[in-house]
Amino acid sequence: MKHPKSYDSTPETRRRMSHVRLKRGKAETALAKALWHAGCRYRLNDRRLPGSPDIAVTRYKLAIFVDGEFWHGYDWSRRKDRLKANRAYWIEKIEENIARDRRNDARLQAMGWTPVHFWEKEVLKDLPGCVKTVEDLILQRQVEEHLSSWEEPAGGCAGEDEG
Repeated sequence: MKHPKSYDSTPETRRRMSHVRLKRGKAETALAKALWHAGCRYRLNDRRLPGSPDIAVTRYKLAIFVDGEFWHGYDWSRRKDRLKANRAYWIEKIEENIARDRRNDARLQAMGWTPVHFWEKEVLKDLPGCVKTVEDLILQRQVEEHLSSWEEPAGGCAGEDEG
C-alpha cells in the first residue's frame, strides 16, 4: 500500500490550506439541495465507494463529484504553465489528483456505477443544467432497468391475433 506523501510547507501555507473545505462546499451543497427538491434521494460522501463521491445516488448507481477547478486540473495543459510559486509541488499534487480521479472512475465503472463530474463553476453558473444532466442519467438507468426486466412472451407479441 502506498503511503501519502509528506510535503514541506511553511506555517503560512499550512494555515491557508487549513481553510480549504474538502466536503460540503457551496457548489456541492447547492447541487445536493436542488437534487433533493427534484425528488432525487442520495447519500453524501459515501465512503464505501471509491473516491467517496460528493453525492451517491445508490438506487441508480450514479457517483457525482463536484470538482474544484484548481485541485482537479481544469484546463490543466494550459493552466500548469501559468503556475509560478512552488511550481514543482503543485504540478505533482494536481497531477496526482487527476490520476487518482481516473483510477476511482475506473473502479466505480467496474462496480457498475456511472461516475459524473461537474466543475464547481459549472454548478454555480448552471445549477438547473447540472440537475437536468443527473435527471437524464436517472431516466436512462430507469429505461435500462425496464428493458432488462422485460421478457418477450412465448408466442410472439402480446395482443397479436393468431390466424
